[in-house]
Amino acid sequence: MILMQENTILELYESMYRSRYLEEKIAHLWYDGLIYGEMHLGIGEEAIIAGVISHLIPGDAIATDHRSTPPFVMRGVDLKTLLLELLGHPKGLCLGLGGHMHLFDKERLLTSSGIVGSSGPSAAGFALAAKYKKTKNIAVAFFGEGSMNQGMLLESMNLAASMQLPVLFVCKDNNWAITTRSNEVTGGVLLDRVRGFGIEAREVDGSDVSAVWKSVQTAIPRLRNNPKSPYFIQAYCTHHEGHFLGDPLLRFHRAPKKEFGAVTGPLTRSMLHYKGGRIDKRIGSVTKVLSLIAKARSQLKESNDPILLLENEQKALGEQFALIKTKISTEINSLIDEIEVMIQEERAL
Repeated sequence: MILMQENTILELYESMYRSRYLEEKIAHLWYDGLIYGEMHLGIGEEAIIAGVISHLIPGDAIATDHRSTPPFVMRGVDLKTLLLELLGHPKGLCLGLGGHMHLFDKERLLTSSGIVGSSGPSAAGFALAAKYKKTKNIAVAFFGEGSMNQGMLLESMNLAASMQLPVLFVCKDNNWAITTRSNEVTGGVLLDRVRGFGIEAREVDGSDVSAVWKSVQTAIPRLRNNPKSPYFIQAYCTHHEGHFLGDPLLRFHRAPKKEFGAVTGPLTRSMLHYKGGRIDKRIGSVTKVLSLIAKARSQLKESNDPILLLENEQKALGEQFALIKTKISTEINSLIDEIEVMIQEERAL
């Protein structure tokens, strides 16, 4: 059995909490109207990202999806340039042009994209370069389970397997494709699909950072030293903010009186309208919507929170966890204050 040292647990906790606290602040900025467009947060994915990234070394590459904040934070990207990027500021990481879905850091070989499944081809390209350069570096692809129905991701797995590329494919499976249950639109078993390429694959509880860390501890050394095939991990997790901030399904649970009050009248009128489909079809459609709303409640359960799970598992480290929280909150609050002052001064010019 692989045992985690106390310093490793503390490092993982610090990585997860820094990402969580920053994203909570990002949520406030978004609700205040300072960040435009959709905002996809990685709250609930922290154990997966931290468990993987903690094993990476300089020169390893990461290709991620539209939930890019946690990997960029945990890989050491300057938080000020990251926040400025989300605010669309020209001093941001990508000159304010990328937003949160299209980030790139050349120095750290980090890339993200809002195109579903694109992290697979990007990671395969990074891994091919590492193989030619004989560096023993690897590439990681982070993506959601909905991406497993995209041709480009499956093609990249085939390419990585046939060319023996050192790619770690990490599927962050929350069983939701925006407002659709993934298991209702996906045939077969994902692990079987992957094994069909000759790729070793396993599943893990993505809310348990210890379990993720131990899984990767086995996979990555093999990829570095003898990459006869890529490796695939299916990590189950929960997105506590739904698909994006303001997720319509979660709003029904957070403000039921307001949300149900807004839709009850229109739904009733549409069901009773003399034109349209049969009444049984209408009732069936409304029932399905209500069922989705009910199932979405699982995303609000604190029992699936990776940070709370680690705190409960490692109660003896509670005092050290508290010190980490204080340090990070002070650091990020100070950074946000600095950015706000900078923007106010620029507007005054």
